[in-house]
Amino acid sequence: MTIIQLEYLLAVANCGSFSVAAEHCFVTQPSLSMQVKALEEELGVVLLDRSKKPIIPTSVGEVVLAQARETLRAYNYIRESVAEMKGETAGKMRLGVIPTIAPYLLHKFIPSFVRQYPKVELEIREMVTADIVEALKKDRIDAALVASGTCGEGIVEHDLFSDRFYAYVSPEHPLFERSNIRIEDIDIKDLILLSRGNCMRDQILELCQAMKGVTTHYYFESGSLDTLMRIVDCTPYMTIIPEMALEFIPADHRNRVKTIAKGATSRRIALAVSRTYVKRSIVEALKQTILDTFS
Repeated sequence: MTIIQLEYLLAVANCGSFSVAAEHCFVTQPSLSMQVKALEEELGVVLLDRSKKPIIPTSVGEVVLAQARETLRAYNYIRESVAEMKGETAGKMRLGVIPTIAPYLLHKFIPSFVRQYPKVELEIREMVTADIVEALKKDRIDAALVASGTCGEGIVEHDLFSDRFYAYVSPEHPLFERSNIRIEDIDIKDLILLSRGNCMRDQILELCQAMKGVTTHYYFESGSLDTLMRIVDCTPYMTIIPEMALEFIPADHRNRVKTIAKGATSRRIALAVSRTYVKRSIVEALKQTILDTFS
């Protein structure tokens, strides 16, 4: 049994496919398949159900995968510990970011982080919260930028900063002339929201409790706030946007942005990791870089 075999087994389980796993590991499919098969022969069990599409672990495979994750964490922690003792921050950081943060935040801290920590290899993926939680628990990513309080048990959230909500209102909407809008004055049938799976949608639904179960005029399978704002621009409706998106609104559309007059109309941004995470020095460096950028 080798580290490579465990890494390849995890890759297949995570990707659900030998071919995709091979691409992810930068090896040929026959080479990856041979290593996984050798591991199964050594253990005397079948670890993957190849008849399923996507491929899934067998019951014994689930047990082996859980141990493999722990083994690889420990293995990687050896390198990290040595790097820390040498005064280095080095290694790969796999970072997940939710769609309502990625376009507005990444460009602000990544250049600084890359300059300060040239030995860290950043791998960034845009993912919805549910996928982030699963990826953290299965060690597919190392950390994630999320809305605080959305990850649940088994995930540690390091609080970063607050991000206030604003209304983005069409000039044709009855509330357009107001500079400050109360939640209770919003007609929920005029409110365009993100598609299901986006945690900001859930936060807005909690803010507007009466909205649950009410059909809105529009529903789009989109995680893009920019798309929602463009829809508002050509319809008589409105949407809710985070503060970090404001600077990207054209000057001639700034009058469409309205403050919301009610408590708890904001979200907290957090850096999330699994409870058993390694790469502590890299996570701490990333956290500090973000805090320095927004202090």
